[in-house]
Formats: sequence, C-alpha cells, structure tokens
Amino acid sequence: MGIKRIGILTSGGDSPGMNAALRAATRYAIKMDLEVYGVSRGFAGILDEEIAPLTYKDVAGTMERGGTILRTARCPEFKVAQVREEAADKLRKHGIEALIIIGGDGSLTGAALLNDDHGIPCVGIPGSIDNDIYGTDMSIGVDTCLNTVMEAIQKLKDTASSHERAFIVEVMGRECGYIAMMAGIITGAEAAVIPEIPIDYDKLAERLLEERKRGKINTIIVVAEGAASAYTVARHLEHRIGYETRITILGHVQRGGSPSAFDRIIATRMGLHAVKSIMEGHYGVMIGLQAQGMALVPFSDVLTKKKKLNMDLYDISYLLS
Repeated sequence: MGIKRIGILTSGGDSPGMNAALRAATRYAIKMDLEVYGVSRGFAGILDEEIAPLTYKDVAGTMERGGTILRTARCPEFKVAQVREEAADKLRKHGIEALIIIGGDGSLTGAALLNDDHGIPCVGIPGSIDNDIYGTDMSIGVDTCLNTVMEAIQKLKDTASSHERAFIVEVMGRECGYIAMMAGIITGAEAAVIPEIPIDYDKLAERLLEERKRGKINTIIVVAEGAASAYTVARHLEHRIGYETRITILGHVQRGGSPSAFDRIIATRMGLHAVKSIMEGHYGVMIGLQAQGMALVPFSDVLTKKKKLNMDLYDISYLLS
C-alpha cells in the first residue's frame, strides 16, 4: 500500500514563499487523494502534537502572504535522539506516514535524522534567504529578500547624496555573503564585505577616497553580518577616510513581505515536486532548483557539502562600482 497521509511543517527562520510551497504541496496532495496534516511551530509542534488537517480552503489566499501560516519555532532539544524518537512516535500516533519539511540547514538536518534514524520518510524544501544551501541554485525567499535590500539601499543612496556621506548597510548572511554581494551589484555599492574574503581596511579606505576624488558624492558599503558588524567597519574606516559614516542595519525586515513572482513560482514547483517525490517513493532528499529544473538532492549531500559563492559575481561588483 502507498502512503495515504502526509504531514507538512515549516521550521527555522521564515522566508517569503514558504506559504506558496505549503499551498502547492497541500493542494496537489489532496488532488492525488492524500490526506494532508499541518504541523504548527516546526519540530516543537510535533512534540506538542500541534497537528491538524489541512484542506483546500485552509491554504486559500496564502500564496501572497509572507512568513508562514504554520508558524515556526526553534527546537534545540530535537538534537537529542530520544526526543526525536518521541517525535517519530507522535507522528505515527497521528497516522502520518511521510513528512515534508520546509526550512534551512538546521531544519533539513532534523529531516535527515528523522528519515535515516527514526524511520519517518522525509522530503525537504530549501527555505533560506541566505541562499547557502547546497544542491539548489536558489532557495525560497532569496529573491524577495534581495528586492527588499535593493529598495532600502536605493532610498539610502538618495540621502547619502544629499549629505555627501558614507552609508554602511548591514544585511543578513552569517556564513554566506550572497545577499551582500548581490546587493552590491544591483545597487552599484562601492564595496561588499563578505565572510568569504578577509577585510583589508586600508585597501577599502583607499578605494573610497579614490571614488571621492573622482567626484562621487555618495558612498554605500554593504556588509554581511557574518563578515563583521557595521559598527566595526565604521570604526575602522572613519579615521582612514576622514568623513562621517552612517549605519543602517536592515535586520529582520529582510525576512518579511509578500514573496516576489520568482519566489512564488519556485516555491510552487518545489511544493508540488515534494509530493511527487513521496508518491514515487523517493525519501531522504531535498527538492533543489538546478539549471531551471527540479532535482532530488540526497540529504547526505545537502548537509555535508558546502555551497560555494560564485566569485565571478564578486569581481563584477568590484569592477563596476
């Protein structure tokens, strides 16, 4: 007998488009005569048995909504095998035979452990605005995040020009500089400070001064939070360049907002393919976008291989600023 009842949860940091993936998975599964249950608050919701049926109506009008209607929560205790075994038992108690997990590295790690060690068939969908997940060209939420960052920086450039100041903009990206690097390209920033490349403050200051000599009246430096604090960058630069800097930390505004058309499309495709994967008996995998197609990427690859930043794009940012 094939699987008849699946569960879906969102876990870790939210990203725009999670609802679109949830909607697509729910509706396609129902069309395929599967029962769908939503788990609220991620892995914590399994332990607390916050598990309820999802219907066509429940996901109506959700594609355009940011965040996640299932909500999300951190669950550090899920690292303990005994706790995961308890979670697996509770899923079985509710008749859930397979699970779709939408989230980042931590969420996919939990999915892999449930799948490999506790006998719960799992399929993952990458949701992370950092775009740091191996095996997918883009994760859900990245495009919307970049549009949010772009709009904020364009507004800052207006006031930077008015006051002839340098603005240091801190964006998300703990171990991956993708957001900062791409934001640098699409806004014409003078520099992008990313974790992948050590900061040379003397060289950076020299460049900013050279731009001033050429007559540029605004200066934008985009800093990934994992590379340095914006305050640290400002402290190192001000005495070198001899003029004021202003700091803007975009923070969690980058996670919010209605998902872009691109995010809605890839989330919808990933949600549908996650259900297909379960129906075809392919578990222990993540749905990845690769060369515009959908690929099944083993959790073992997703969690052991590091996604590399395309440094050609970094060079473009440097050359054209």
